[in-house]
Amino acid sequence: MHVVVIGGGPAGMMAAGQAALAGADVTLCEKNQRLGKKLAITGKGRGNVTNAAEIKELIQQYPGNGSFLYGPLYRFTNDDLRQFLLDLGVPTVVERGGRVFPQSQKAQDVVEALSRWLRKVGVKVLLGKQVTRLLVTERGMIEGVICAGEKLAADAVVLATGGASYPATGSTGDGYRLAQEVGHTIVTPRPALVPLETKESWVRELTGVALKNVTATLTVEGRVVAEEFGEMLFTHYGVSGPIILTISRAAVEALMKKKKPMLHLNLKPALTREQLDARLLRDFKKNIRKQFKNSLNDLLPQRLIETIIMLSGISPDLPVHQISKDQREALLTTLTDLRLQIKSPRSLREAIVTAGGVAVKEIHPTNMASKLVGGLYFAGEVIDIDGNTGGYNLQAAFSTGFVAGLSAALQA
Repeated sequence: MHVVVIGGGPAGMMAAGQAALAGADVTLCEKNQRLGKKLAITGKGRGNVTNAAEIKELIQQYPGNGSFLYGPLYRFTNDDLRQFLLDLGVPTVVERGGRVFPQSQKAQDVVEALSRWLRKVGVKVLLGKQVTRLLVTERGMIEGVICAGEKLAADAVVLATGGASYPATGSTGDGYRLAQEVGHTIVTPRPALVPLETKESWVRELTGVALKNVTATLTVEGRVVAEEFGEMLFTHYGVSGPIILTISRAAVEALMKKKKPMLHLNLKPALTREQLDARLLRDFKKNIRKQFKNSLNDLLPQRLIETIIMLSGISPDLPVHQISKDQREALLTTLTDLRLQIKSPRSLREAIVTAGGVAVKEIHPTNMASKLVGGLYFAGEVIDIDGNTGGYNLQAAFSTGFVAGLSAALQA
């Protein structure tokens, strides 16, 4: 019996290896010239492979159909993944926020270990070979694929082509077309975990300024739809960084509905407004003989001061002792509710993951099998599931790949 796996990312490699271990004759088709091209750059090249949180907590980190992952995540847990990698010679370590990385801090070590494993378990890997069509019988059963212009017969096929983010790594949305051609519904692909462009031009002056311990709140028509605490970054087009990426999904959804999401930044969330006011008064007293522009050095990063002064509406040359209570209130508002109008997300090319994909209502979560085509299975980002940053998306890829590969082999 023969299983064909389409896609050599984490989901595809896991599926292929598990299918081979279950006794199937497995061929993996990868259009790139090497396996795991996107996996090799995850976590800025360090490879944030999973998160150490409890499974129930993991589920909550998937805003895109997290409940669908209950079965796969319990069948192949984050602990299972860490043990699996250890058995392959890649020990892992847990870092801040439960993020799990290879001890070597090299994502490439994970790719190479998986590649060796595939050879060991007997998977036939075809590199530089793109699948352009799924072959289905009149009875709605998979019978093979067209790979690089040639027919490959198959009793089961696992579609693990990834999403449409980072297209330079091969994630160009091929799987959506393949699935749609055999009858599957594709939920509109859109960027998730993506930097955001803002309308305000002053952000350009702050390009490269990174902030820690700030709160970012996203509102739509005055209603809070997302809030995160942590690190962010100003860019020439807007904002990026961990907390921005996490709330970006909600911003994209609002923009798709023609609504106007607003980002509110609290630069000093550890202090109440009253405490921050008291801090300002102390700083002003300390710098009472100075001009306003020279009084905020203890409170803010140097590069941020000029912008904050401009937004507060207070003259930078005003002596500190002449600042009125109303002006101080305006400064407090600027520091605790710095507003940015979100104009658009950056393109899918810059998104870490893709939201959207093959509709989960058409996939059995217990075995990742298509409800429409016999012998067709799905794994990874091609499915309409997406998680927050922190290792969650790779865990979903490995877990769904594990289930899909094993199920395909047993079905075949």
